[in-house]
Amino acid sequence: MAPYRNLEEYNIQITNEVKEHFTKIVEDIGEDVTREGLLKTPERAAKAMLFLTQGYKQDPQEILKGAMFAEDYDDMVIIKDIELYSLCEHHMLPFFGKAHIAYIPNGHIVGLSKIPRIVDVFARRLQVQERLTHDILECINTTLKPKGVAVVIEASHMCMMMRGVQKQNSVTTTSGFRGQFEKIETRNEFLKLVSSDLS
Repeated sequence: MAPYRNLEEYNIQITNEVKEHFTKIVEDIGEDVTREGLLKTPERAAKAMLFLTQGYKQDPQEILKGAMFAEDYDDMVIIKDIELYSLCEHHMLPFFGKAHIAYIPNGHIVGLSKIPRIVDVFARRLQVQERLTHDILECINTTLKPKGVAVVIEASHMCMMMRGVQKQNSVTTTSGFRGQFEKIETRNEFLKLVSSDLS
């Protein structure tokens, strides 16, 4: 059996610099960074942070352009229940949920896997949910130039659940619409399909 190999790769210099910052944080909160359970924590935390913010190094428009195909299809395409995980830029605590995205092609379709990848690129940055919704919407609208695009995100925020108001069951919903989705009948069709269980 082949030995386990971690496929994640990190810039050693940047990882070590971030590791030193986490070492100081652990010490500043009153912990013993030489304690057995914490010996590798600064390095793990550094790698986790770099992984969770890797979206800064990715170009979402190039991802879409790399999988655009000419196609004479002009009905709604919906990808719903796309899992997303991001970090709130105010407290650097996670928020997580689902994105529902639709577009109406205008001569080109895009490989379906690319839409979730776009969500990941923008989610893996320090974010607020409102900007995340807008970033995804504008990227698809600008790059694919569809007849319309719609984005709805539903997310739970740990900054509301763990601290502050500590509301455990709150969910935040944001939305954005362009083109044909600005028409109420098209928007309602999208929202009905997103909320329905077609199985």
